[in-house]
Amino acid sequence: MEFPALSHHGGARSVTGSCHQLHLDPTTSLLIDCGLEQGREAPVGAEFASIGFDIAGIEALIITHVHLDHVGRIPALLAAGFRGPILCSEPSAKLLPLVLEDAYKLAISADPVQVDRYLALLRRLIVALPFEQWHCVVEQGSVACSIRLQRAGHLLGSAYVECDVRVEGSEASSRIVFSGDLGAPGNPLLRPVQSPERADVLVLESTYGDRLHAGRSDRQQRLEAVIDRALADNGTILIPAFSLGRTQELLYEIEDILHRKSLLNEPGQPSGDDPLQVIDWSSLPVILDSPLAQRITQAYRELHGYWNQEARQRLGEGRAPLGFAQLVCVDTHAKHQKVVNYLKSTGRPAIVIAGNGMCSGGRIVNYLKAMLGDARHEVMFTGYQAKGTPGAVIQASEGAEGFVQIDLDGRMHEVRAKVISLGGYSGHADQSGLVKFVEGIPYAPKKVVLVHGELRAKESLRRTLEERFVQLNRPMDIFVAR
Repeated sequence: MEFPALSHHGGARSVTGSCHQLHLDPTTSLLIDCGLEQGREAPVGAEFASIGFDIAGIEALIITHVHLDHVGRIPALLAAGFRGPILCSEPSAKLLPLVLEDAYKLAISADPVQVDRYLALLRRLIVALPFEQWHCVVEQGSVACSIRLQRAGHLLGSAYVECDVRVEGSEASSRIVFSGDLGAPGNPLLRPVQSPERADVLVLESTYGDRLHAGRSDRQQRLEAVIDRALADNGTILIPAFSLGRTQELLYEIEDILHRKSLLNEPGQPSGDDPLQVIDWSSLPVILDSPLAQRITQAYRELHGYWNQEARQRLGEGRAPLGFAQLVCVDTHAKHQKVVNYLKSTGRPAIVIAGNGMCSGGRIVNYLKAMLGDARHEVMFTGYQAKGTPGAVIQASEGAEGFVQIDLDGRMHEVRAKVISLGGYSGHADQSGLVKFVEGIPYAPKKVVLVHGELRAKESLRRTLEERFVQLNRPMDIFVAR
């Protein structure tokens, strides 16, 4: 084997389970991400499975971001005896314990003693690194490796990893770059992605390597139109959303809509025949019904120094984009049930954001059971719905006429609420964004390895990259990980 070398323990043949090993020499390596396989590709009992590979010689684990498909196998890694540093960005260092505590309680054990022991070990191993600064990870024998984290724009703290490897006897270092998950442009909270200055080898995600996203520029206007329509019907808007990333984007944009509405309209002063003029926009409840989402949103607020300039400017104007006055946080299950019953019985207009994003569990299910049968209400999807999930079934009823039913917790419910899918909220770069990321590297990679995508997406991205770089007279070797 010629070093440095790569091996993959997940995320090579599928979209989830990212886990890549960078071998520096025969006995020394780094692990980049340690994710859980999810969805249809996950084996039964994946949460409890052993790590599945030899951890001897792994000097450190480097985390690109804290979604479970990149960090969900950390409990198995620790159970296998790994006690090296877990290196990540400063925001990820704050978010990682929140995400893994919740996952541990759901999948492994809710026993307080076990949870506390696990979190104590996790926190001892986490090493927070600033963006844009080199950090020496390995310096032993004939090999040395430094890493640098750069913003990836996928969610707060997300990074791509530059690894600079020096081997004794070699004049130049080797630069291996792991993209992690790259974000789409136009995120309202995050700073944009910038390509690395150099990459001899680029390990590139390909989640949406075969498609282009809907435009993001007008997504807030489309969100506002949905809110207007629901309020005109005296209905509640139900938004299934995952706790990390998507929820915070939605809150940020909803706050901006309500801020402008409350400035434009005096509450209780109707104008003409417009029913929306009687809405007190400054008191319209926005209900965040997810304990994990609340903890993550609080962490986002505390990490405002990592927001982009526009978002920080709003704070300077005295606004609270993620903690505005109308935001109602529901913590206990008893309060959750009261809110569901209240909204069902009163018909008071409200916006509800609740997990989970595909309606396959979590608190959103109780809202759906209570309100799907009422045409006043609206279910709004802002993310991909995997085949076979309740979310996919409900989403497929959008625009349907006639009798549609959905099985929720073993009971059939008629879908009479309006259903809408709002594009432009994908957290991943599309094919165009991925190509631009590679194009932006001044010293083009000699080798690109495509991971984290279905085979169709990877093959499509490979062809597009090959064609583009032939046009630019910058040929490179592109490999599809299998």
